[in-house]
Amino acid sequence: MRVHFHGAAGEVTGSMHLVEAAGKRILLDCGMIQGSREAEARNAEPFPFDPASLDALVVSHAHIDHIGRVPLLVERGFAGPIYAQQATADLMSIMLLDSASLAENDAERANRKRREGEPETQPLYTRDDVQATMPRVRPLPYDAATAIFDGVELAFREAGHILGSSIVELRADGRTLVFSGDLGPKGTPILRDPATIRAADLVLMESTYGDRNHRDRLDTVRELGGIFDQAWRGQGNVCIPAFAVGRSQELLYWIAMHWDEWNMSRWRIFLDSPMAAKVAGVYEKHAELFDEQARAVWKGKPNPFHLPNLRFTESAEDSMAINAIESGAIIIAGSGMANGGRILHHFKRNLERRQAHVVFVGYQAEGTLGRRLVDGARWVRIHGRDYRVNAQRHTVGGLSAHADQRALIDWYGGFENRPPLALVHGEDKAREALAGEIGERYGVEVRLARPGVTLRV
Repeated sequence: MRVHFHGAAGEVTGSMHLVEAAGKRILLDCGMIQGSREAEARNAEPFPFDPASLDALVVSHAHIDHIGRVPLLVERGFAGPIYAQQATADLMSIMLLDSASLAENDAERANRKRREGEPETQPLYTRDDVQATMPRVRPLPYDAATAIFDGVELAFREAGHILGSSIVELRADGRTLVFSGDLGPKGTPILRDPATIRAADLVLMESTYGDRNHRDRLDTVRELGGIFDQAWRGQGNVCIPAFAVGRSQELLYWIAMHWDEWNMSRWRIFLDSPMAAKVAGVYEKHAELFDEQARAVWKGKPNPFHLPNLRFTESAEDSMAINAIESGAIIIAGSGMANGGRILHHFKRNLERRQAHVVFVGYQAEGTLGRRLVDGARWVRIHGRDYRVNAQRHTVGGLSAHADQRALIDWYGGFENRPPLALVHGEDKAREALAGEIGERYGVEVRLARPGVTLRV
């Protein structure tokens, strides 16, 4: 068995690793690179392998930085099956159709501004490409070892990151490869804790927060309630960039949990995403994957997806109407890193208002607008115009969907045979810190994956 690293190997987005085993070529994830304009331009470059040579694709979960180039892979020649956990399979079409729609809209906007003689901008892929991709998806349940080829067995284990997120176990050639995907912290609302794996011959582990530990989640939730109260007293809006799968559902969960304590009935709450209602439907369809507390909350009142003052805004007209509201609105919108989507339009109306609040509840990758705002930028450019940032900014890191350094070390500690470890999905500062801690504690070999590097198992 050999593993070739091609994406999220020194950065946080663009997850993509190629496994050769039992005479087959199996790709783990095919994610979109997110960040600066220059970084995202790399998505259109040729793949570092022939897509037609792949026998299968296995995806760990439905976030775009793990599935965002799958339609492009199919369009360029991949003709094999795509394996995903059942909830992930249901989320994929929603996520990819939204991604294609954004790409088409961005291309249309660029072409309207195109000067004579300049080449026409093409979207990375279209909604038709997504429709051509989805029949290849093969849903699998958790904890069911499946022979996907002669001599190759695949199993998905709970990763606790978002609904359907999976740790991937791949067995072939007498070896076991474990790919963590993205791991969630223990005690994440709604989701069950990540599974403990006891043995492997090589582990690929994410390292997004490999250099830090999160605040206590309950302290963070109290902070969130305080921000809402401060914003209400200051007569401002609250803008929250949040991924449509994961953070958005957790935010609604906490609002429902603290409905009376936080006096949430006074707010107008908007989940401003064309796919939000569809994602909510997938969550309710797969309520068997919830933890015990979440099942109780969903049966109670108010239900997180049916708050009396919650509005799902699907049309562009409904989204634009929100911008007429100067105070008393909580606006949850994508993208989660503020590098596209509807949150940008709400920023254009709110960033210059001193009474407005912007709350970051997830990781902001290098080069994104979200990262610039978190780092304290006083001016930002959105859709070709500069905006002064007067709004109050809050980074609520305790709501992260990623395990922190302590949790990553503990998860690796579950392997009784202390297998070799390669760190992926992390910037170098985070990976180096995590490698040092794990190496010192367990005395094992820790590699930092790099594009083009191959490891033999």
